Amino acid sequence: MTQKLNGKIALVTGGTSGIGLATAKRFASEGAHVFITGRRQAELEAAVAAVGNATGIRVDSSSLSDLDTLFARIKDTRGRIDVLFANAGGGSMLPLGQITEEQFDDTFGRNVKGVLFTVQKALPLLSDGASVILTGSSAAHTGTAAFSVYAASKAAVRAFTRNWILDVKDRNIRFNTISPGPVKTPGLVELAGPDAAQQQGLLDYMASQVPMGRVADPDEVAKAAVFLASDDASYVNGIDFAVDGGLAQI
Repeated sequence: MTQKLNGKIALVTGGTSGIGLATAKRFASEGAHVFITGRRQAELEAAVAAVGNATGIRVDSSSLSDLDTLFARIKDTRGRIDVLFANAGGGSMLPLGQITEEQFDDTFGRNVKGVLFTVQKALPLLSDGASVILTGSSAAHTGTAAFSVYAASKAAVRAFTRNWILDVKDRNIRFNTISPGPVKTPGLVELAGPDAAQQQGLLDYMASQVPMGRVADPDEVAKAAVFLASDDASYVNGIDFAVDGGLAQI
């Protein structure tokens, strides 16, 4: 069968675990050479080994100097980017009344500042007709106790997509947001703390809120990302692609 991303150069930020790692694997299996970023060297090396056709670069996406190093490396070795999956991010839970400046800065630094400057610094390397995918969240469309800062950061990501398609329309670059619901990833279960029973309790609760009755596997989101990255989505632009089992649709 024809590989959907054969010969493409892809970048997946935050590609060492969860949705990012699953997507990097999918991109590579579809014929792309994948650059993967992460903040921890050991996890980065393990991800590169798991993906195969990949290059790992240690990057904190909220650091502009790290991003400069990243794109200089890609320019020198491959010269272009055909698919950019700006996936690095994260957050924590604090209710109104307990939100700290540190939590706000960390969440918006990773999810908003990091995404903005990842894309902006990638622009000179993006090929005409490139696909850019931003990781949003169903949290941007629903209410969750103690999750307001994270939800607001993902609403900002959605706004980026709507506006950036107008800024780059002369280059035929497509921007789309992919918005997962609850996905069984390390980042999700760690919200419940280190206790395994509490982690399972969180997953069970989230599954009970989803019309499909379960949380997603990261590969289910990765398959949607492949669609947006490929020519199958050649006329898909500016959307918020919900991969949430119906959570934000009810």
